[in-house]
Amino acid sequence: MDDFVSQVNGVGALAEPARRALYLYVAGQSEPVSRDRAAEGVDLPRHTAKFHLDKLVEEGLLDTEFRRLSGRRGPGAGRPTKLYRRSARQVTVTLPERHYDLAGQILAEGVDLAAGEGTPVLDAVRRAAAAAGRRLAAAQNRRAGASAVAAPDDVVPALAALGYEPRPQGDVTVLANCPFHALAREHTALVCGMNLQLIEAMLDELGHPRVQARLDPAPGRCCVTLTRE
Repeated sequence: MDDFVSQVNGVGALAEPARRALYLYVAGQSEPVSRDRAAEGVDLPRHTAKFHLDKLVEEGLLDTEFRRLSGRRGPGAGRPTKLYRRSARQVTVTLPERHYDLAGQILAEGVDLAAGEGTPVLDAVRRAAAAAGRRLAAAQNRRAGASAVAAPDDVVPALAALGYEPRPQGDVTVLANCPFHALAREHTALVCGMNLQLIEAMLDELGHPRVQARLDPAPGRCCVTLTRE
């Protein structure tokens, strides 16, 4: 959820027209640009450009560096100029929340496994999904400072952080959203199997032996449900 909020804030920073124009101008240059050049490029007063450029830096959308544009060094060369360039940060927001980047990573790792070991692609993708699930759960434990077996309800925030929108209904937890929705529609068996392995590995890593993940497809939600035994 924190990552989602950060992504939304990043997109929101570009809603202001002057800020968006500055971002697009800086991103379109082959070299970092000065505040004066950016202001001139989008026809804004220098002080206005400075305010918006620094806001874009705060949101992680632009990076800065300092350099003497004259190329001179030593005494009398003047102070270095603050320059702006597009950052490496990628901002993507989808509603409902999707994680096609995670799906792509799992599928790519699966193909690499299949090619390297000569194993069937479906088996390799499921192994890659399980490995990803363990990594994600381990990261969740580190963030929570978990050092012992997690409580049964802790599975809800772990899955919510990935956009699954878990909704407990007695002993069954329904996952109201599939983070891989478009892929699941076109490649149902592949993606649902990947989903199941991912969630099973997360449950195992988080320490939920009494919570079982099962394939239980239904319209309008994830194909996996969780049952507490």
